[in-house]
Amino acid sequence: MTRTLLRIAAKLAWVAVVFFGITVISFWVIHLAPGKPTDLQTTLNPGASAVARERLEKIYGLDQPIHVQYGQWVTRMARLDFGRSMSGDSRPVWDKIAERLPLTFGMNIVSLFLTLAVAIPIGVASAWRQGGAFDRLSTVVVFVGFAMPSFWLALLLMRQFGIVWPVLPISGLTSLGFAKLGFWDKTWDLCRHLALPVFLYTFGSLAGMSRFMRTSMLEVLRQDYILTARAKGLPARTVIFRHAMRNALLPVITILGLSVPGLIGGSVIIESIFSLPGLGQLFYQAVMSRDYPLIMGSLVLGAVLTLAGNLLADAGYGLADPRIRQSGGGAGAQSGGQLEAASAATSDAASGTTSGEPSAASSGKEGA
Repeated sequence: MTRTLLRIAAKLAWVAVVFFGITVISFWVIHLAPGKPTDLQTTLNPGASAVARERLEKIYGLDQPIHVQYGQWVTRMARLDFGRSMSGDSRPVWDKIAERLPLTFGMNIVSLFLTLAVAIPIGVASAWRQGGAFDRLSTVVVFVGFAMPSFWLALLLMRQFGIVWPVLPISGLTSLGFAKLGFWDKTWDLCRHLALPVFLYTFGSLAGMSRFMRTSMLEVLRQDYILTARAKGLPARTVIFRHAMRNALLPVITILGLSVPGLIGGSVIIESIFSLPGLGQLFYQAVMSRDYPLIMGSLVLGAVLTLAGNLLADAGYGLADPRIRQSGGGAGAQSGGQLEAASAATSDAASGTTSGEPSAASSGKEGA
């Protein structure tokens, strides 16, 4: 128990240090970029004088040294106050983020589930039948997905399904008269508007995830305990799903955890192309207008997602392989896991178990 608490405290301390470093670097970098938030209100206004510019900079606190500005921002952030936007509406930053959060998260979470549902079976099947027709076909599709830029594919799909075959809308989130539609009609209208963006998210992630699953599965299938299980005549389903797949999922969990920040970063291009009012479009507009509080609010959200993804990946290791959770992780836990998996595979092969039958050893243990 004490060891577990120490590991949790160490992880939380590491998260705090990394988060502090991210905010310092981000705050410094955005102030190095050319231009100021007051440029849109003064440079483009012929009647604005230098006195008006200095007054605006004083109102926003831009006349103070950068370390003083950072200290004031950290003080507000400690109270969960991200300040007000420096754009024309001067709305609270969190209100602007919160109203666009559901759309971006919803699209990306649906895309993530679709990616896992398709990529894992493709990777497993390609590894099990290495060099076969399906493996070669999936390899070609994967490399096409790697080589195809998302914005270029988006333009092709918009032209094909919005102009040549006008079956899907290519801009916006809802149609005209959306408020007058019934519940199911509204749902169908939203699905039609989000069909192309969700497909692009899924297709872009499918290539890397399926290839990574295939590589991990091939490495596991070459282990001695898997070869022993296959030589003893265990059914393919037992070898794949009971012994090989759980060990092969460990590297995939790492990639899955690191993909959490992409819920925001990967949305900038797609949301801008399809004019979707999400976080990606909001972040792009904030950068273009040098809206420092809104940029920092978006970056803080991305940093929190990144660190949360790492913590979720650690927790996922324990769910996929309880030996890692019990031993506290590390190389020793993984090597011990391979030895135990080898023992389980050999035991299954010796007793002739199938995927739905308990082994003789376990039955005897339960009887005792």
